[in-house]
Amino acid sequence: MATTNNGSPVTLRTPGQRSVPPRAPIASRQPEQRDKRRSHTWLYLILFLIVLACIFAFVTLRKSSDSAALKKQTQEMSVPTVLVVHPEVGSGEVHLTLPGAVQAYMESSVYAQISGYIKSWHVDIGAPVKQGELLAEIEAPVVEQNLQQVQANLGQAQANLALAKTTAARYGSLLATHAVAQQDVDNQNANVQVMEANVAAAQAGVSSIQHALAFKQVVAPFAGVVTARRVDVGDLVTSGGGTSSAGGTSVAGTTPASGGSTELFRVSQTGTLRVYVTVPERYSTEVVPGVKATINMASNPNDNVPGTLVRTSEAIDPSSLTLLAEVDVDNRSGKLLPGGYAQVHFDVPEENPPLLIPGNSLIFRAQGTQVGVVGPDNKVIVKDIKVGRDFGTKLEVLDGISKDDEVIVNPSDSLSNGLQVQVKQQDIEKAGQPPKTQG
Repeated sequence: MATTNNGSPVTLRTPGQRSVPPRAPIASRQPEQRDKRRSHTWLYLILFLIVLACIFAFVTLRKSSDSAALKKQTQEMSVPTVLVVHPEVGSGEVHLTLPGAVQAYMESSVYAQISGYIKSWHVDIGAPVKQGELLAEIEAPVVEQNLQQVQANLGQAQANLALAKTTAARYGSLLATHAVAQQDVDNQNANVQVMEANVAAAQAGVSSIQHALAFKQVVAPFAGVVTARRVDVGDLVTSGGGTSSAGGTSVAGTTPASGGSTELFRVSQTGTLRVYVTVPERYSTEVVPGVKATINMASNPNDNVPGTLVRTSEAIDPSSLTLLAEVDVDNRSGKLLPGGYAQVHFDVPEENPPLLIPGNSLIFRAQGTQVGVVGPDNKVIVKDIKVGRDFGTKLEVLDGISKDDEVIVNPSDSLSNGLQVQVKQQDIEKAGQPPKTQG
């Protein structure tokens, strides 16, 4: 090692060797390193404190957020959620199916107008007849004997009248010679008037019995079909109805009880049939004369027979609150039978169609039929309603709610006025369907 003039050591390097700067003395380098280490330590401590503060702030904010979310979730869980639907407006056309009673357009019971025995009958059940056609003949010997008696009385009265007239004429001649008093003449003239009255009475008796004997022939009152025959040959009949035997056959094929019949025949006009239906008061203004109808009869269940409503009673029956209506059906083919049961179908328009709600939205309580409705403030309002027809999954509501109401589906038993709820909308078609089961 070489030294300089001032005594500092000099490092000598050989060719190819890198020069190394001289190092400071060890005593002078230690304070600087300690200062650097001290500054780095403070820097790390500050960074650690900052990170720790950030972690603390994050944890605090997270706990606060979780607490708020939990509180909100708890509040939401404490408020029940309900499914609601808006009522559906009906189609505006009502399809009514009503029971009807089928009757002949005209039907008449034929009675005996004279007492006697059935001599013969000429038609049986199901036979078509014309107006005035002979149905049966009655033999009335007692009435014929009475006719002979009143005819004899008539001859006697006529003879007495002739004698009275002759006597009165003679008294009139004698009065001219003052052979008789005026009183005697007046008596004879009065006797003539009495005899004339007796003749008129006898003539009326004869005419009455002759008219009665005309009813020995029982005829059809109008053209139609014989639907009942309740007499047989030899039956004793009396004027005004009634038979003495159990003969004859009714339209149902049964034999009437002895003495219980009040008619000889029944004739029905079936070219046109009347179908009587009772229309509910709710539709009495829509079912008017001229409305078309379709008839389904039990005798022809697969046939839809057209008909027309021709008249109504124009009054509501206070006991049943219905309107009696008559539908006429063309039956010139004779396929339809009177006396049966029919279903009458009407398609009538409605000016104010009712609302439809799911059937599972009703509440049945002591107050009556009700539904729950959610108000604008999400509070429940329980409303009384008037229910119309039941369509299965849907019900017709006639009064109590509007189309803008939110009706609660599947309401719980605890549903009450003022209850705060959460709303979940649902389609009315889905609301009426039963829930699906897993399996």
